[in-house]
Amino acid sequence: MTDHPNPITITEAPPEAGHEIESQLLRDLRSELPQATNTGFVLTATDPHGALVGGIVAGTSYGWLLTKCLWVAQGHRNAGLGRSLMARAEDKGRALGCHAAWLDTSSPAAMAFYTQLGYTPFGRLANHAGQRPATHCRWFMQKAL
Repeated sequence: MTDHPNPITITEAPPEAGHEIESQLLRDLRSELPQATNTGFVLTATDPHGALVGGIVAGTSYGWLLTKCLWVAQGHRNAGLGRSLMARAEDKGRALGCHAAWLDTSSPAAMAFYTQLGYTPFGRLANHAGQRPATHCRWFMQKAL
């Protein structure tokens, strides 16, 4: 660790500070590495009354579309809304120059859903015996666009 003339303080910060940290990292990466389009976006699904019933948070980086979060309200599942949100996100990723997509999930049901959409696993993190929760597993999945 490098000595600094002024002491550095490390504290827990509010979630909003994460946006500044990500922004600074992306700025540094842009100056060091060849870049593709780096764009974050959110798609929402609302019912006729304007209530949120689903959405997706995604972003692009280095030609890859990352699905950070997909959510569909309980009463709207198994009706094609998740599939529609994913298709719209993948279309936007293609329009932004993405050649492939990736995501991760710890839900076996979501893994089956993404498999039906053409995603294949490329990695996994799993807890071992004696670790809590004992059955936790996170799958990393990808798909060519």
